[in-house]
Amino acid sequence: MPDMSASAGVAVTHLVTLAEVDENKVTPGVLGFIVFAVMALAVWGLMKSMSRHMGKVDFKEAPEEDPRGSRPGRD
Repeated sequence: MPDMSASAGVAVTHLVTLAEVDENKVTPGVLGFIVFAVMALAVWGLMKSMSRHMGKVDFKEAPEEDPRGSRPGRD
């Protein structure tokens, strides 16, 4: 049975070299793009829903009824 610690050490060494960050170049990477894309889709969905709900709104007011039952201007 081979020694697992030697191969694990080599793997960790390769991961450490990949994880080194250049101090002059910092980018959001794939995770930043995914987060931005999800937020953009959420905003698009909310805007679509809002426009659908605003289309259902009736902006005309119903005429106000007199509590006595008579029509306005006919006293």
